[in-house]
Amino acid sequence: MYTAFFGLGEKPFAITPDPRYLFLSERHAEALAHLLYGINEAGGFVQLTGEVGTGKTTIVRTLLGQIPKDAEVALILNPHITPAELLLTICEELRVSVRESERTSVKALVDALNRHLLDAHSRGRRVVVIVDEAQNLSAEVLEQVRLLTNLETTTQKLLQIILIGQPELREVLQRVELRQLAQRVTGRYHLAPLSRRETAGYVRHRLRIAGATAEIFTKSALGEVHRLSRGIPRIVNVVCDRALLGAYTLDQHRVTTALVRRSLSEVYGRSVIPLWSRWAAGAAAVASLALLVYGGWQQYGGSQRMPVASTARHAAEPAGGSVPVVSAAAAKPLPSITEMLSAHSAETNLDAAFARLFALWGANYRAGGTDACDQAAMQGLECVMQRGSWGQLRALNRPAILMLSDDAGIEHQLVLSQLDDEHAAVELGGRHEPVSITALSKYWFGDYLLLWRPRVAGGKKLSLGMRGEDVAWLRQSLERVRGLDPTPGGDVFDEQLARLVQDFQREHRLTVDGIVGMQTQIALDTALADPATPFLRAPATPGS
Repeated sequence: MYTAFFGLGEKPFAITPDPRYLFLSERHAEALAHLLYGINEAGGFVQLTGEVGTGKTTIVRTLLGQIPKDAEVALILNPHITPAELLLTICEELRVSVRESERTSVKALVDALNRHLLDAHSRGRRVVVIVDEAQNLSAEVLEQVRLLTNLETTTQKLLQIILIGQPELREVLQRVELRQLAQRVTGRYHLAPLSRRETAGYVRHRLRIAGATAEIFTKSALGEVHRLSRGIPRIVNVVCDRALLGAYTLDQHRVTTALVRRSLSEVYGRSVIPLWSRWAAGAAAVASLALLVYGGWQQYGGSQRMPVASTARHAAEPAGGSVPVVSAAAAKPLPSITEMLSAHSAETNLDAAFARLFALWGANYRAGGTDACDQAAMQGLECVMQRGSWGQLRALNRPAILMLSDDAGIEHQLVLSQLDDEHAAVELGGRHEPVSITALSKYWFGDYLLLWRPRVAGGKKLSLGMRGEDVAWLRQSLERVRGLDPTPGGDVFDEQLARLVQDFQREHRLTVDGIVGMQTQIALDTALADPATPFLRAPATPGS
């Protein structure tokens, strides 16, 4: 209906897994490489997990188009089967002849499959079984899958098995009765949702494949697509398809933020309001608490003001330094948040906030130029935009743009530059302006954006079995933080390194999974205390 209106040759956001539209984000490229590695290496299990709609099935379809000529593949799409049905399906996929009388006999099916595997091995061919939606396999079927890996010669496993599933698959394999299967998993990869930048790239990629020659979605609309979809490709497809239809019915050749919100409202049958409206509604919900706090301030003569460093000291301060946030007991009266926002209204827009945040990192920001996160990437920085808490900001320990909404529902963006247990400081008027966390919490409901400098190329995750310079950096960094003697070589992510990672994660209250993702990398970077990094609170010196 809308394709001709936008100059498209076909609908760009169909939810069927068409490999032509595969957007190889770094995460998807790694996942595909992970599966190809599993096919080329004989024996054991390879596991790929991801939330519903993150593109697992599309990756499998793409994988099938890249199967080596010397490989045979059996694809299992229906996990609700018995052990005998599983074996029969594998035999049928591999075109293994089975007598009618043996089609329900597990032993007969295993024997027939084993003969085929031995014959394939003698001809130099690999055999791979891919099981989709594997989280729905029963324990009995999973045990039968494990037993298939016992089919082997004296030197080599005859069957490679790839399990594809939702995150619940990881929980299933952690059951005590399945520990033998879990121990045979030689590679694991979890497919995370797209980042904000990747979501924009994904939308543009699909439009280009469909024939678009101009930008159809505004930059702010792409940001809203990411916020509402949480970076899940399937939801991105549904929302964008409906948004294009909405723009067509309104005779608009550009999709706006408002159209994206309305599209999601139509898809899910509920209203979707702008972020600032939600913040304003949240402020009203806590109005009674705010009044009590305000009354307390009035009784004690207003807010407490913390002394700040002089302008000269602030100008001479290094990029990685920070002025201590002092306790309220020694502080001077502070202006209210409303007064601050009113007095500095020209400095609380997004461009001004990005300019100050970039400056803290010694980077340059050009207002009205390319997307801010793209500008950051060109200078070796990465954006992290999410919803969290004060505790999470303390753990990440990086200056951040806080998204605020005042009593009138007007949006403001402030750069948080210091933070301790009770007090904070924001960047206004060219200096650190101290504020009370209690006062700031009235207007901030968890949305923030921060920058960090990845030490690993592209901020990719590191996990067991990987090797290379990034792994060597990880090992050296953990050894330095823990005051250990450096390990010669050390570019392999082995069990010893996994234990070091888990110990570090445990000490820093992170998810203890042995996988070095963004949170662990940022925490490790903080522990290394690079003086070129701006912190909310100066970290301890490594090894101290």
